[in-house]
Formats: sequence, structure tokens, C-alpha cells
Amino acid sequence: MKDQQAKWSRRRFIGSSVAGMAGIMVIPAIAGCQTKQGSGDIRLGFIGMGRQSMFLLNGFLQIPGVQVVAGCDVYGIKRKRFEKRVTAFYQKAGKEAKVETHEKYEDLLKRKDIDAVVIAVPDHSHAMIAIAACKAGKDVYLEKPMTLTIKEGQELRKTVRKTGRILAIGSQQRSDPNFQHAVKLVQTGALGKISLVNAYVGAPPKPYDLPVEPLPVDLNWDLWLGPLPETIHFNNQLDPPISLDPEENEKIWGAWRWYKEMGGGFTTDWGAHMFDIAQWGLGMDRNGPVEASPIGDGTEFMTFKYANGVVMTSEPFDEKKTKGVKFWGENGWIEVARGFFNASDPKFNPPVTEKSEGPYETKIPHQVNFIESARSRKDPVVPVEIGHSSCTVCTLGNIACELKRTIKWNPETETFVDDTDGAATKLMHYNYRTGWKLV
Repeated sequence: MKDQQAKWSRRRFIGSSVAGMAGIMVIPAIAGCQTKQGSGDIRLGFIGMGRQSMFLLNGFLQIPGVQVVAGCDVYGIKRKRFEKRVTAFYQKAGKEAKVETHEKYEDLLKRKDIDAVVIAVPDHSHAMIAIAACKAGKDVYLEKPMTLTIKEGQELRKTVRKTGRILAIGSQQRSDPNFQHAVKLVQTGALGKISLVNAYVGAPPKPYDLPVEPLPVDLNWDLWLGPLPETIHFNNQLDPPISLDPEENEKIWGAWRWYKEMGGGFTTDWGAHMFDIAQWGLGMDRNGPVEASPIGDGTEFMTFKYANGVVMTSEPFDEKKTKGVKFWGENGWIEVARGFFNASDPKFNPPVTEKSEGPYETKIPHQVNFIESARSRKDPVVPVEIGHSSCTVCTLGNIACELKRTIKWNPETETFVDDTDGAATKLMHYNYRTGWKLV
């Protein structure tokens, strides 16, 4: 796990350096997109101001008709960085704009001058904040994976439809031409009948093992934990430090995602991308597998079985262990990953397109799609139902690994089958600590 994390962190850090994490740069694919005409600007607030949020800020700031007016984070220095970036962008653009920040997300959601929010906080707070945002009348761009638990996903889905808000999940690969081409090949039958999919994502979460470290004076740890047990101690890898003078940004991704007490490991972090593409290609959006087997229960890799007989494994398809998807059909196979496509026959290759520079998070028009949806009031590319079904398959894999046995699932009723001891059902959620609630 540590080797995988280190390798990935270095690769992502190189990419972020190209983008200029110290400032805002124009991403051609974003700058060239046009949003549909509406009445006035879409006024955005950001909840969570860490590394991923800075990538998203870079993109949203440059979308025509979008104005960033506020932000929220429990870490004081990251609020200051946000204010500095937004102010500098508007000053350089010759625009007058006032940006304010808050420590508590409830204070941001009370504001009447905010139309939509971008939520990029740790996974354990996704559902709670997104539900509150919908109830406050805000549209939501929510980072993936959609929720930490299956029950959270069910409740968020219900709230989105009850309130009539637009909610988009940040599964950017759905807006990538390579992945769109791959899915089209599968769904149009070009590969013939699909029997097997390799969707490699990496290892499931492990127990929290980082040592206790001193708490920064400007980090509200109680608010960071939110519904999680207060017994979880602070380590700076959970919310990586930054500095403003000299400016130095996060060197790693928040490590909370690798530990079962706070996240879903690579299973959810990358599964929300690669399992998502596999399910899309198989026509299993809003659906899911009927079985999930853990590593070690007669299988070398986490394995999912669908009612139509298709099997999906979290198995590498090359020696590099590329995080991507391989579809095996009776007429051939295709492999697709970020910036990569390979096929058994050149006829399956996608059209050659001009490559754009910059980090993957902001080089495709996924964010533009959210703004267009907010204006048109039509569902985005990845609406709440798809975000939930993709997240559920990831969580099922982790539940199987936790129980160390194959579990059976009914995707229509979203209940476990033959769960005689109730152990799997119990893992659909956890008890929030006193003072915190989901709905």
C-alpha cells in the first residue's frame, strides 16, 4: 500500500507542478467551452479547500458566467490561500469581486448570494454536507466517491430528488473522449459479447496506523472529524500542511482515504473512477453486481459477478499495474486509462485528438457540464443515481474484504441476500457520534 501510495503521489505531484499549483493558469479545454445562456452569473461557494479543491477552483474560475464568492474550510491557513487565489485571479482579470471564507459549512449555506456549492472534503463528510446543501436550496458539485456508506448514498439520492436540486459527481472520466469511445465500442457491440472486465484500482483500506502528531493551532479537529469517532487522532498526513510565505502546497493527497476508519482505500478512491467506467460500459448504471468476493476467498483479486454472467475483477491488465479498464469481448479487447488506449485491433482505436496540458482534474469540460445543468435544470453527465450505483459497487467490495467472504447483493432492492447473521447489512452504515446527524 505504501509503495503504491508513494508512486501515485509522486506522479500526481509532477502533474500538479506543471499546472502551477502556486497560481491559476488557463486550461485550454476549459477556456474554450461555452455555457448556455442564463439569467446572471452562477455564484459559487467552495466547501473544502485542500489540494483537489484548488484544482477545481482553477477550472471553475475560468468558466464564463461563473463567479466564486465564498469558501469554507476547518483549516485557517487553507482559507487564507483560497482568498489569496480568488482575489488574485479577479484582480488580474480586471474584475471587482469580494470573496469571503467561513470555518463552518452551515454559515456558508445560509448565504442567499450563493447558487451552488463545490464540495471537496474528506469522504466521511460528503453526504452530510451535500444533503444540507440541497435542503438549503443549493445545487451541488460533489467530489467522488459520492458517499462513505451505502445508506448515506440512499439518503442523498432521496434528498436530491425531493428538493429538485442539481447534483453532479466529479467522475471526470465520463467526460473524457477516450473513455467515451471505449464505452461506445462496448455498448454498440463492436467487441461482441463481453464476458470479462479487468478494472484495476488498487488495494482496499487498512487500519489507521499513523502516529499522533501535534495539532496545528488553526485547524479545528472536531469539525474535521465531523461524524467520525473522536478517538481518531491527528496526523498531518490526514490534512497535509501548506505555507503561504514562501508559498508551498500539499506534497501528498490527504491520507485519510487509505484507512478504513476514514475512507475506502484505493477501492473507493480509484474504484469510483474505474469501476464506474466498467459499469457504464456494461449498462449497469443504476444497477450493480449480485456478488462480491474479497481477495483471498478463492480469488487472487477482488471479484464481482453480474446477473448476466459478466465477471469484473480488480486485476491489472499490464505489468505496470495501470489503473484502468480492460473489456474482453468475443471479437477482441480494449484497454483504456487516463491518456492511454490499447486494442487487439487498430480498428478499435479512438480518433487522434490534440492532447491538452495540465492536471487531469481540470483539462476536460466536466465542470462546464455542471454549470450547464444548473442553468438548464437538466441532469448532468453523472447524476446522483449513477454516483450512488458506482459508489455502491466499491463499498460492496470493501464489505466483502472486511467480512472475508463472498457476499450476495440484490441491486434492485439494495439489500443483502442470505445475510443470516446481519453482518453485511450492519456495514451499510455506522453510528455518527453524538451531535452529528445525516438528515
